[in-house]
Amino acid sequence: MKIQPLGKGKTKVSKLLQKAGRKKRRLKYIAVLPSFITLMNGACGFIAIVFASRSLGPDWAFLFSRGSNMTSFALAGYMICLAMAADVLDGRVARLTRTTSSFGGQLDSLCDAVSFGVAPAFLMVKLVEYHLEHLHYVDRSFSIPIERVVFFSAIIYAMCAVVRLARFNVENEEDATAHMHFAGLPSPAAAGVVVSLIIFHQQLLPWVASRSQESHQTLEVITVFAFPVITLLTGVLMVSRIRYPHLANQLLRSKKTLPSLLAIFATGIIVVWNIQFALFIGFCSFALYGLIRWFLTGILKKPRSGS
Repeated sequence: MKIQPLGKGKTKVSKLLQKAGRKKRRLKYIAVLPSFITLMNGACGFIAIVFASRSLGPDWAFLFSRGSNMTSFALAGYMICLAMAADVLDGRVARLTRTTSSFGGQLDSLCDAVSFGVAPAFLMVKLVEYHLEHLHYVDRSFSIPIERVVFFSAIIYAMCAVVRLARFNVENEEDATAHMHFAGLPSPAAAGVVVSLIIFHQQLLPWVASRSQESHQTLEVITVFAFPVITLLTGVLMVSRIRYPHLANQLLRSKKTLPSLLAIFATGIIVVWNIQFALFIGFCSFALYGLIRWFLTGILKKPRSGS
C-alpha cells in the first residue's frame, strides 16, 4: 500500500474544508413585519428623491396633502422624516418579536443608504440649483464654480453615509445593551440636520418674501452658500469617531428623573406647537452636542504644562 506523505494529506483535508465553506448559505426565513417596515424606510427615501426632482413644480397634493401649499422640497424633507420613524420602528419591532437577524441588519443599512445618504444629498443639490437659477443678480461665470462645490459636497456626504453604514455593520454587536453610544454622527441624525434646515427654510422663505424683498434675496444667498458647507460638515461628522448618545435606547431603558421627564414633556409641546422649528433645533443641537463635548473633553484631557 502506498502511503502518502503527511503534508499532502493535510492539504487535501484543507481543500475539502474550503469547498464546504464555499457552499452558499440559503436564507431560511424572513421576518415579515420588521422587513416590511424597513422597506418602507427605503420607499420613503425613494419618494423623497422623486419629490426633490420636481423642484418647486407641481406638488403632489392629490396623493398626500390635498389643499396644502407645501413645496416639493418640503414634502421631500418630510418623507425623509417618515423614513427616520420607520428606521426607529423596525429595530424595536424586531426585538419585541424576537426576529432580529443578519438579513434585517443588512436590509436596514441598504435602505438607510438611500434614505439618509442619497436622498438628503440630492435634495440639497436640487434646492441650491433652484436658487442659483433664480439669483439673477449673480453672474453665471460665478455660479458655475458654486455648482461644482455643491456637487462635491453632496458626493462627499453620500459617500460618508455609505462608509458610516458599512463601518457600523462591521463593528455592530448583537447585544442591544451595548448600543448606548455611536462612534460618529448616526446617518439618520446627519440627514435630519440637512432635512430640518431645508424644511425650516421652506417655511421661512415665503414669510420673509411677503415682508421684505431684500431680506428674501439675502436669505437666498445664505442658502446657496450655507447648505453645501453644512452638508459637507455633517458628512465628515458621520465618519468621525466622536461619541454620540443613542437617544432611543437611553430614553427607553434608563429610569427618568423629574427634570428629564419635564424636558421630554416640554419637547413634546414644542413639537406640537411648531414641528418645523422643533426638528431644526433638535437635530442641530444633537449634532453640535457631540462636537462641543468632544472639543471640551479634548481640552480637559490635555496635560497641564509644568505639572
